Amino acid sequence: MSESNRLTESTEWIDLGFVERERTPREIIEKGIRYHLAGLSLSNTVVLLEELGVKRSRTAVHNWIQKAELQPAGGESPDRVAVDQKAIRVNNNWYWLYAAVDPETNRILHTRLFPTYTAAIAREFLSELIEKHDVKDAVFLIDNADDLIGGLRRENLSYRVQQHGFRNSVERIFREVERRTSSFSNCFSHVDPPTAETWLQAHAVWWNHA
Repeated sequence: MSESNRLTESTEWIDLGFVERERTPREIIEKGIRYHLAGLSLSNTVVLLEELGVKRSRTAVHNWIQKAELQPAGGESPDRVAVDQKAIRVNNNWYWLYAAVDPETNRILHTRLFPTYTAAIAREFLSELIEKHDVKDAVFLIDNADDLIGGLRRENLSYRVQQHGFRNSVERIFREVERRTSSFSNCFSHVDPPTAETWLQAHAVWWNHA
């Protein structure tokens, strides 16, 4: 997708229920959230908003995304689900981003950030995924990660170890996260893990509507 398309797409997916407490016009908040999630740094987002005649700080744009509390919607029923985890640096510590993707549509079904990766953590992630989507009969596509295999077995879910093919869909998600976090010097600095997780979930919502 071209950069211009990323910045001119619909904003119907952004729930601005918190706007009543904001002094900024709704359309400006929508543009600020979309610009940043689509690929602009906070600083460049502020510059674009200034070109629209509204001066707001980087902190204001950051807070809009946090307050919107965007998360991928539930209710999907895919035949296959690609699942993986990836290390993400938050300040000076490493956390693990778990993601589940429908490889037929490339839509992110669920994403969470955890302080470690174990079979118990994987099972917690999968349990949340099951609550959101009809995936009990789906085939889960994974690499040979022990935590995912352990979690899937404990949840009695079918899986297949697959390095490429449909499982590449979740790798594309992680590459996009890497592309975006490169504007943060490849890590989330000066934020706590829940704040980083909120941004990652908001980015997942943008991805699903891009």
